[in-house]
Amino acid sequence: MHPILFSIGPFTLHTYGLLVAGGFLLGIAWAVKLGKREGFDPQMVYDVSFWIILSGIVSSRLLYVIVEYKHYLQYPLDVFKLWQGGLVFYGGMIGAVGAIIVCARIYKFDIWRFADIAAPSAALGHTIGRLGCLFAGCCYGREAHVPWAVTFQDVHSIAPTGIPLHPTQLYDAANELIIFLILTAFRPYRKFKGQVWWIWVGLYAFGRGVVEYFRGDPRGMWLGGAFSTSQILAAVGIVVAIVFYFNNRRLYKNEGI
Repeated sequence: MHPILFSIGPFTLHTYGLLVAGGFLLGIAWAVKLGKREGFDPQMVYDVSFWIILSGIVSSRLLYVIVEYKHYLQYPLDVFKLWQGGLVFYGGMIGAVGAIIVCARIYKFDIWRFADIAAPSAALGHTIGRLGCLFAGCCYGREAHVPWAVTFQDVHSIAPTGIPLHPTQLYDAANELIIFLILTAFRPYRKFKGQVWWIWVGLYAFGRGVVEYFRGDPRGMWLGGAFSTSQILAAVGIVVAIVFYFNNRRLYKNEGI
């Protein structure tokens, strides 16, 4: 792929960073659009989005560093090299949820109504961000001999070069794009607050758990290598999504949206 878009003197623009930033901006724009329909002040949506993104980046990086702690104990300054990839989505989700909870208290908005706006926006933004992973070569797949396999040639790629690999970055991007389309089509028919959010959590966790079987990068393994860290978190996410989906339905089905 093409991890470095261009370099001018000491300045280097990494394709990963550009696409991740583009994903954030697109997600925010979609959240503002949905927020206007729900009566949310656009400036408030911008403010909350800033804290969600900041918290998400910090927590997603922190979880990655924890999983790959052996590398970072040896090379501690690599913690700050975000352009090399290494943002764990589930870590980012935890940070983002924390930011939404805190902001809901500060700005005094209904947390579940906002969550239903955030879910499709996050899915859309994450779709673009995963393309950044493809260009950087992070989150790469295991060796594959299928017609759609990708072979990295750029020496700056994080993925091993010269080997056909599953394009797991595209699998994840497709997963989120399909979920975005489902949520967008379903949204007008939602029956209770939080319904869209928990559908997103459950669908993403299931899709991500499947994609993990095709991953080839080191990302932490459990139970003798049978499951990755993300698959464990995906299983937890599915259970949590199911439990809270029905809990929200019980609590809010008669309150309107």
